[in-house]
Amino acid sequence: MNLTARLCLVGFALVIAGCAARGPTPASSPGERGAVSDGAPRVVISPEQVKDAVPRPDPILSLGNLSPYTVLGKTYQIMPNLDNYRERGIASWYGTKFDGRKTSNGEIFDLYGATAAHKTLPIPCYVRVTNLNNNRSIVVRVNDRGPFHSDRLIDLSYGAATKLGFVDQGTAPVEVELINLAGIDDRRGTPLGSYRYVQLGAFGSETAAQRLREELTTVLTLPVAVSPVDTGNGLLYRVRIGPMESSEEIMLVQQQLEASGYSGAQLLP
Repeated sequence: MNLTARLCLVGFALVIAGCAARGPTPASSPGERGAVSDGAPRVVISPEQVKDAVPRPDPILSLGNLSPYTVLGKTYQIMPNLDNYRERGIASWYGTKFDGRKTSNGEIFDLYGATAAHKTLPIPCYVRVTNLNNNRSIVVRVNDRGPFHSDRLIDLSYGAATKLGFVDQGTAPVEVELINLAGIDDRRGTPLGSYRYVQLGAFGSETAAQRLREELTTVLTLPVAVSPVDTGNGLLYRVRIGPMESSEEIMLVQQQLEASGYSGAQLLP
């Protein structure tokens, strides 16, 4: 089997692993967790320490968006678009069991961050979650799959649950509303061989983007450029690495970035 084929199989396996590893996501209360070991970290934070995720028009790629997919005998279909999504249901949260592990789209889960898992929303995307018991709200980045309990709508990070005030209760009734963004490229179904760039961030500040570009030039030998894009709500400055001519080169760049502490890289045509 050639290396390109192996890479495709690895990418497919990561998607399945991201979904399956999430398993039946528990609430934080011991009675709900059962035999699954998960919970809060030793370092407790206050709601004021948790900052909203900052929405940005990242492209929707194939990784993390396999559709349909099956977990625990049930099959799920990823939504074809993000138009005006709003839904009410029960939120749970996850923490130490998954901290530092890859989410379904390959990002690294930080239990203190403002992130979430959803069964059918295309990822990544951003939603505002409001606790209907106390009216607290937070904007989170959806980058994972779950929770695979039939009675739960969304699984929040420990940090997000802290901000919403339901860590001790384990679950809470919430409203989930999509943050609509302009300029999102939907690239689901794009084969691995068509990717030529790796993007490591999109910034509202050109200075911040140039700072990251300068850092990356000390890590990589490939060209690193800042590309402005008009989102309809102002300019974003995307930091891109490439072009690259082969899947092997893309894989090497991703490994170099992770080894240097840069996570969240995304593939672009």
